[in-house]
Amino acid sequence: MKYLPLDSKIFIQNRKRFVSKMQKNSIAIFVSNDEFPSNGDALHGFVQNSDLYWLSGIEQEATMVILFPDNPDPKYREVLVLTRPQELKEIWDGKRLRANEATAISGMPTIVWEDVLDGMLQQWIHLADAIYLDSNENDRKNNLVRSAEYRFIDEMKSRYPLHQYLRAAKILKDLRGIKTTEEIVVIQKSIDITEVAFKRLLQFIKPGVFEYEIEAEIYHSFLSQRATGVAYHSIIASGDNARTLHYVSNNNECKDGELILMDFGAAYGGYNADLTRTVPVNGKFTKRQKEVYNACLHLHDYAKSILKPGISILKYTDKVGEEATKQFLKIGLLNKTDIKNEDNNNPAYRKYLYHGISHHLGIDVHDLGTRTAPIEAGMVFTVEPGIYIKEEGMGVRIENNIWVTKTGNQDLFKNIPNKAEEIEALMRRKK
Repeated sequence: MKYLPLDSKIFIQNRKRFVSKMQKNSIAIFVSNDEFPSNGDALHGFVQNSDLYWLSGIEQEATMVILFPDNPDPKYREVLVLTRPQELKEIWDGKRLRANEATAISGMPTIVWEDVLDGMLQQWIHLADAIYLDSNENDRKNNLVRSAEYRFIDEMKSRYPLHQYLRAAKILKDLRGIKTTEEIVVIQKSIDITEVAFKRLLQFIKPGVFEYEIEAEIYHSFLSQRATGVAYHSIIASGDNARTLHYVSNNNECKDGELILMDFGAAYGGYNADLTRTVPVNGKFTKRQKEVYNACLHLHDYAKSILKPGISILKYTDKVGEEATKQFLKIGLLNKTDIKNEDNNNPAYRKYLYHGISHHLGIDVHDLGTRTAPIEAGMVFTVEPGIYIKEEGMGVRIENNIWVTKTGNQDLFKNIPNKAEEIEALMRRKK
């Protein structure tokens, strides 16, 4: 790993939180993701199962976490299962974790090698009344590949058909939505790395640079700061490209007079940042660009002001939509007739703001958490309203990451400028 070791307290606390929700005399088993083939004999870069990482901090393939708090033998109440280091594999693919190294990362003293697990696990299963198994219950899931966790569910139910089976994901959806203070420290580190990269870009952007050159600057800045890499494929969208929400071609020239929308974030220690800023390619907003930009900034600030414990994401989105209607009337995108004739199921403002305002953020960029239940203190959200105008070939989005607390919101991106005048001033300082 490129990043500095994290405090194992993060994962120790997370396991305690999960165990506190388990039924009496139950066992929970979590398996790592597959190593996915790409083409020929190549594999995609390995990405750990987010739930397993949340519980252990282990990023290595062929890993398992087993939690059995009522095991009669205290030694086996928390077990980390690893693949045994093999000289040949290490020659080809690099060093694998030793037991003491895995314990230092996870805070789990009991390490069992995968090749001797089967007999031990059978005994523990026979002692337990119920088995928690994991599955992907992210509401945004749209992939039907039968991954390792689903194949493991099939295997367990085949071998132990008379046990009661329970959904670990139901517990994790609630727990992962509420971040501990220790998790916020890591998220803030990913955000601080992103801040450095953004300020670097303000000195780099000018007419004639290509979107991919800006993307390269992001990678350089992230990796030089020990980031694992990017949290997601960076969106570097100049001119009309900004109206494509997940534009990732990043192959156009940035032209004088255009705006450029940049949506990117660093990944550090398993946690992610998610930033969007829209800046003028030549360093100076036109009058109309600034008008639209300031309307978007108003929506951004308004959304932050109402993102509080007690409101649901659905209700919050509706209220931001009502404010967007007012702003779009003000800047000439809508008129009173548009509002009078609008469909309640498809409000008029949706022509220019056609995505959600916020999502949970954490180990996953679109992290686990509820959309219908009231927001709670401890949750981390993006706030990212946008305005996309086909007739003007323009897209503007402004995004910060917000930690909701009992005493008020904390803007984790507070050090990254978002006012038009601040951006212009920083871009004027080019060397």
